Amino acid sequence: MIEVVSVDNMRKSDRYTIEERVPSLELMHRAGKGIFDSVSWRGKTLIVCGKGNNAGDGYVVALLLKERGYCVELMLLDYSFSEDGKYYFDKCTEAKIPYSVYENQDLSGYDIILDCIFGTGLDKTVTGKAGELIKRINESGAYVVSADINSGLNGDNGLSSLCVKSDLTVSIGSIKSGHILSMAKDKIGKLVNRDIGIELKEKPFYLLEGKDVKEHLGKRASFSNKSTYGYVAIIGGSLEYSGAIKLSAIASGAVRSGSGVVKLLTPRSICYSVLPYVLESTLYPLSERDGAIEFNQEELDRGLIGIKAIAIGMGMGQRGDNERIISHILRSYDVPVIIDADGLNTLAKMDKEIVKNSRCRVVLTPHPKEMERLTKIPVDEILKSPIEHARAYAKEMGAVVLLKGNATVITDGETVYLTDTGCSGMATAGSGDVLSGILLSLCATGKDILKSVAVGSYINGYAGEIASGELCDIAMSAGNTARSVGLAISKLLKS
Repeated sequence: MIEVVSVDNMRKSDRYTIEERVPSLELMHRAGKGIFDSVSWRGKTLIVCGKGNNAGDGYVVALLLKERGYCVELMLLDYSFSEDGKYYFDKCTEAKIPYSVYENQDLSGYDIILDCIFGTGLDKTVTGKAGELIKRINESGAYVVSADINSGLNGDNGLSSLCVKSDLTVSIGSIKSGHILSMAKDKIGKLVNRDIGIELKEKPFYLLEGKDVKEHLGKRASFSNKSTYGYVAIIGGSLEYSGAIKLSAIASGAVRSGSGVVKLLTPRSICYSVLPYVLESTLYPLSERDGAIEFNQEELDRGLIGIKAIAIGMGMGQRGDNERIISHILRSYDVPVIIDADGLNTLAKMDKEIVKNSRCRVVLTPHPKEMERLTKIPVDEILKSPIEHARAYAKEMGAVVLLKGNATVITDGETVYLTDTGCSGMATAGSGDVLSGILLSLCATGKDILKSVAVGSYINGYAGEIASGELCDIAMSAGNTARSVGLAISKLLKS
């Protein structure tokens, strides 16, 4: 796993390191050296600097380039400096490194541009002279490197109305959450991190890697059978939305993401349409009213005998007895229960105490709009602080929350995992149903639920990447992702 930090954690850690361990000028030199060592320098380089310590890192790089005989120039946003930055800028002038102050110059004559305008602390929209300079960098045609973070990109949430688009971003100390979330993948070509000896003062977040998935899945024992790996149940579907439960079944059963037997509990009227998609699953027809599941406690309990995990909500619609069904399951069963889609929309109308007092380990899998319905917090506010909102809601509800996005946040209110696998082709109907099917199988293993959910998110995104590679982001569908889950797991286990 890769440690990821908030801007506040990085600021506190940086301050502690300077006060207790490493002088600030030495730390700045280490940062500049880390950036220098990360780039294959060539031709003519322009280093564009703001007025903070991020600019100081750029001045160090300029000195290192000059010492090694490279052609380098400095461009200042304004003639203004931090204390440490001024120290290294003076060193640059002593070394006769040419500099200018930005006055709408053309930047097209440079091979490499190093962006040192703003650091991770920026939390406002970039306008005026700085905005014009960022546009010039993006239009330059040069190979663009950003120091620590792309200027204009929020270090916590990865949002921006205008920022530098880099070919390479060299983060300093630790990767920040803004390198991972929201727009980051569209703005950062390649991300590398340089450890310069900053000791973290608070618990970081954890970005999963493929090796973490392999370690969690482990190796199956030969002395085992289908019961060893769990009977799981998917409750969902309706006459209007029969596709969702098919996708969940394909991901959980047909491509074998881990469960022993998958049982589908779905309205009787759609059973024949579901049957062709559930070769490895079993079907349990439920009573219905107008194409939606009708609550029948005896029938439900009979269908859930021996089940080790339950997923509910996919394609249920909003017309049936959803509230009674969800209430009964949460009060009566002590297995992991994944609630998604219409299950979440139903839950948003129910008393929170139903979840807080449930017997089961509840896993909630909202996208930002569903999160808004659950928490009553506007989507825009959720996107500004996705980790904090997910963590606060998970803690309040005593649940595991998986907040979907370009990068996904998984938390139990204390520990935070992030996954950044996936592609834009997964922004299509049914992707969440595939994810729920994967989570269902992994949560039935008896292993740590939080880690299982994070691993499931990683697998889902990786399967989407495989599907995109075979087709393209525009042409792929959720079904392509579902059918790639088995190959994704196989590749991860063999890697």
